[in-house]
Amino acid sequence: MAFDIEMIKGVYGRMRERVDAAREIVGRPLTLAEKILYSHLWDSIPTKAFARGKDYVDFAPDRIACQDATAQMALLQFMQAGKSKVAVPTTVHCDHLIQAKVGASQDLQAALNTSNEVFNFLESVSNKYGIGFWKPGAGIIHQVVLENYAFPGGMMIGTDSHTVNAGGLGMVAIGVGGADAVDVMAGMAWELKFPKLIGVRLTGKLSGWTAPKDVILKVAEILTVKGGTGAIVEYFGPGATAMSCTGKGTICNMGAEIGATTSTFGYDESMERYLRATDRPDVADAANEVKEYLTADAEVYADPEQYFDQVIDINLSELGPLLNGPFTPDLSTNVGPEMTKKATDNDWPLSVEWGLIGSCTNSSYEDLSRASSIAQQALDKGLKTKAEFGINPGSEQVRYTAERDGILEVFEKLDAKIFTNACGPCIGQWARYEDPKNAPKNSIVHSFNRNFAKRADGNPNTHAFVASPELTAAIAIAGRLDFNPITDKLINEKGEEVMLDEPTGWELPPKGFEVKDNGYIEPEADGSHVQVNVNESSERLQLLTPFEPIGDEIEGAKLLIKAYGKCTTDHISMAGPWLRYRGHLDNIANNTLIGAVNAYNKQTNFVKNQLADEYGGVPDTQRAYKANGIPSIVVGDHNYGEGSSREHAAMQPRHLGVVAVLVKSFARIHETNLKKQGMLALTFANENDYDKIQEDDTFNFLDLNEFAPGKPLTIEAVHADGSKDAIVTNHSYNDAQIDWFKAGSALNLIKAQNA
Repeated sequence: MAFDIEMIKGVYGRMRERVDAAREIVGRPLTLAEKILYSHLWDSIPTKAFARGKDYVDFAPDRIACQDATAQMALLQFMQAGKSKVAVPTTVHCDHLIQAKVGASQDLQAALNTSNEVFNFLESVSNKYGIGFWKPGAGIIHQVVLENYAFPGGMMIGTDSHTVNAGGLGMVAIGVGGADAVDVMAGMAWELKFPKLIGVRLTGKLSGWTAPKDVILKVAEILTVKGGTGAIVEYFGPGATAMSCTGKGTICNMGAEIGATTSTFGYDESMERYLRATDRPDVADAANEVKEYLTADAEVYADPEQYFDQVIDINLSELGPLLNGPFTPDLSTNVGPEMTKKATDNDWPLSVEWGLIGSCTNSSYEDLSRASSIAQQALDKGLKTKAEFGINPGSEQVRYTAERDGILEVFEKLDAKIFTNACGPCIGQWARYEDPKNAPKNSIVHSFNRNFAKRADGNPNTHAFVASPELTAAIAIAGRLDFNPITDKLINEKGEEVMLDEPTGWELPPKGFEVKDNGYIEPEADGSHVQVNVNESSERLQLLTPFEPIGDEIEGAKLLIKAYGKCTTDHISMAGPWLRYRGHLDNIANNTLIGAVNAYNKQTNFVKNQLADEYGGVPDTQRAYKANGIPSIVVGDHNYGEGSSREHAAMQPRHLGVVAVLVKSFARIHETNLKKQGMLALTFANENDYDKIQEDDTFNFLDLNEFAPGKPLTIEAVHADGSKDAIVTNHSYNDAQIDWFKAGSALNLIKAQNA
């Protein structure tokens, strides 16, 4: 039986009335995304039609999911909210703090040895506040959620940008910062600007070497890393219904890489099969009773241009296997001659050193089975892998079942390393090098979702390419980036020419899923007696002190850094070895913006300290400003803060004294995170004003005392020679968000209201 089945039945019990009311108010047929949004309004029955991309709307999500790296700060904040129990079903999943190095059992034990303090903290907080806890090794949050918690037509938020994976089971599942999750945990509404809608019509049929992964790689090519910003992507058409549920999950998962609010598919038979296979027939039965409400109205898919803001057509029969990268997930290349030319022209290393399969994106039973079919061919045809090979199963249920069915044994016969059921290399938790900064230039191929510089192994010279699990396996065997499994031959150990056949696999395990210990710990019904202890001398955990309001008079603020080009949350607050400090704000603040490129010297972590008139690291410079009571601002380029949902990228600058971030444009989650922490998130009214910002600038905010929705703010940039420029800035704050700013943070306001 499913978790929280009564809650799910309640959602379905309300859906008819709410969707019917919304359809009448909007005056037209509805998309699936609209049905879910309108049926989850905080104010219950819809009473008005919302303007896409304009209206801020309060929602009531059904549940929350947190991973261990972000859960620390989220739960530290929740502990200040004055609540005895979370208001909606919530889970914590320990998947980020396990480093891949030797293999599953040794790596898991090493994580328990080094991070036990954090795991114990998360388990005790979960037990105290009624939160379900998934132990280290239980699996990657998004695969575990898909197997246990996701349900068609539901709304979920999660403190990880790839929460969107649950769209594979027909949810509107959205990645948020921890402060957003705390609002909902505390029984408050969750606010979101009503999204625009992008429809992707899938026709034809996947075959041969083409996989669901290639669909989202193609969409990323079309929309780029910011083309989905502020929108929900809804997939439909015969190609969509023919696809497996976990394949849909892969596509939705990487929607985070195009900046989409989330992605989703309408409820269909593949979802029903997956629900029944994962021991949730009660959810499938309940969904079937309202199935017409769990997909778009028929008129929408028949004439999508009338109902979506943008429609993209992809014929799956014409789609081939793709490799996206390096350094950005939207640079798409066809296998074969196109890759050969592009790699040669750009001096990408053609020799591939590693092939990695797993992460929350591609670690299902189906993914492993299709990749293993390629691995089995290598064994049968006398081939050995030219690259090293690593596998991260998505959950203990997937791992146990794959081991039972001989899938993992196939990989092991090719000398693959089976890592823990955890994120591992996908998030930089990979002990590949002793000194990654000076590691050599190389190429790797993986089935993960992100491939920013240094993302996987800390080496800025690693060229990472994203591909399907089956193509990753083939390239690992060939050891060549330009290998095309459709046309190219390989030489086996006998000197014979052989070719790889098309991959095969199982949508679901033929013998069903099986697991001995899934790693779940149920919280006590009454956790009021549970003690949560944090050692004051701990370097891993630190109780929070509320932020003081910035106020409406900012004068003499210094420029901390003018970031050049791509500045993701990885650049602002790196993962990898820094994950150990995710629960200690002051310690992790020492990595603030050390990956951002300084526009004036094109170096990282080397900015001008205006007080000392010398150059130094970004955190050191900022701490000098803070010690002298001097505020500062950060200036950035387009899509600032893309990538992970980590709110540390907002909390760290705030903790160090940054009062405003001024950029050409923001990624959605990061902009919200800045607002939640009581900072100013501003955009240039004229993008060319970015060029007016000089290295020695001091800033005065001229009209912050008139801060109001829709009203631009003017900043005076005072240059070293005494000249001045008036910089007009825009913002997207509404009245409630301005109240966050005035209170010092959203959490301060919640705490005051609860008191």
